[in-house]
Parts: sequence; structure tokens; C-alpha cells
Amino acid sequence: MADQFLLFSFTYMKVLKSSARVTCYVLLTGYIISSCQPVQDQQQTMPQDASHQATTEMPNEVSASAINPLEQRLIDRGLVNLQSLDSTIVVDLRYSTTNNFVGVDVYGDFNAAYMQSKPAQMLAQANAYLKEYDPDYTLYIFDATRPRSVQQILWDTLDYPEAEKAKYVANPQKGSIHNYGAAVDLTIARPDGKPLDMGTDFDYFGVLAYPVHEQKMLAQGKLTKVQADNRQLLREVMMRAGFSPITSEWWHFNAMSQKEADKRYGIVE
Repeated sequence: MADQFLLFSFTYMKVLKSSARVTCYVLLTGYIISSCQPVQDQQQTMPQDASHQATTEMPNEVSASAINPLEQRLIDRGLVNLQSLDSTIVVDLRYSTTNNFVGVDVYGDFNAAYMQSKPAQMLAQANAYLKEYDPDYTLYIFDATRPRSVQQILWDTLDYPEAEKAKYVANPQKGSIHNYGAAVDLTIARPDGKPLDMGTDFDYFGVLAYPVHEQKMLAQGKLTKVQADNRQLLREVMMRAGFSPITSEWWHFNAMSQKEADKRYGIVE
């Protein structure tokens, strides 16, 4: 229709006088410009829509790649995030801060507690046993699976002679049950999220932290009955779930022996 109109207009202009021909030309030019305008508007609108679509899709791409590389390695090895089994468990990885005995953050932005599947299920059960005692109490994790690469950083950071280092951290060449994903360091948290008083802080190196010396420390007044009872409650729920305590750290529990962990899982690098 537009083509026919233009053909008619040019033909008609030939028979007009000069002044009328100018008027017709102006009208015709206006028609041509207005008929092209919708195409121009459409071309301007399309890039804006495409830009908006790209903007809304970007956050999904970012979130998909936001997992910490260390955490991804643990996931790939089949380890389980403890909070995925029980969201009430509190996680405060001390080695992901400088508030630890070496004063160095060895985990970076990684602050999640992972264990092998069976130990993880055992820990969730221990938390359930704790809530039978007091529904407002919950387990509070200081450390769980510690890859051997992180163990090496701790070993190298500790400024002691080689013979002395093993008193504070396991030699990475031999490994520890933490390196297999079958040991956990923990305490109990009150309803306000703060840990119960256990008489010492986590990673306190001294006889006051030794469960084997608790009765002696209690008799000497260096440990209160409340502190001793808190430790006993932690041991009771952990042992009921199948964990074993050790004699030198009230916070450390093993789900199995290192030999069994090596046979079942192998070390986590």
C-alpha cells in the first residue's frame, strides 16, 4: 500500500505547478520519515531487553561458582556438611580465624564442618541425645575434617623444634584422624550460642584440659564442679553416639581408630 501511494504521489507531482509541487514534496517527505520511525524504535528497544535479560541471569552464574575450592574437594570426596544433617549445630572453625594456638588463619574463607558419612550421622545423633537432656543445648564445632594440606600448614607454622611439634599437632606425614574425616573438636553451646564453661578454652595445652586429670584438678580447686559436669555431659552424649574421647583434650573425639579410618576412607589431602 505504501509503495502504491508513493508511485501515485510522484506521478501526480509532475502535473502540478511549481508552488504546489513544493508543498506536495514536503508532505511526502514527512510521510516517509514517519513510516520509518517504528522500525527505529523497535531496533532501540531490542538491545535494552537483551541487556536486562543478561543482568538478571548473572547472579545465578556467580552463585554456581561461589563454593570454596576446599569445600568442593570435600564434597567431591563424599564428605557431609554437618549442618545439612542438623541445622542447629553451631560451627565456629577456630582455624578459619586467628583465634587459635598458632595465631594464623589456615582455612581462609572456608568455615564449614564436614565429616565422612558415618561419623557425620553419629554426630547428628549425639546432638539429638544432647537435646534429650536440654532441648536448648546444641553441639558447637571447633574443627572437623582437616585435610592433610591444612595439617601441613599448621605443622610448618608452629615455631618449635621438630621433636617438640608433635606435642601440639600431629605430624602430617603420619596424619591424624582429623585428616580422614573421622574426628571432631567440639563443645556444647547454651541457648544464647555461647559455649558452656569447660574450665579451659579450646586448644589449651596444659594438664587442666586433660580429662584424665579432672578429679585431681577438681580436688585442687583448679576445676569447678560445674565445669567438670559440663565436660562429663559432653562425653556422655558423644560416647552414647559411638565416639571415643582421648585423655589429653576434653574437646576431641574420634569416631573410629586411625587404622579403620584409613581402611574405610583413606586420607583427605
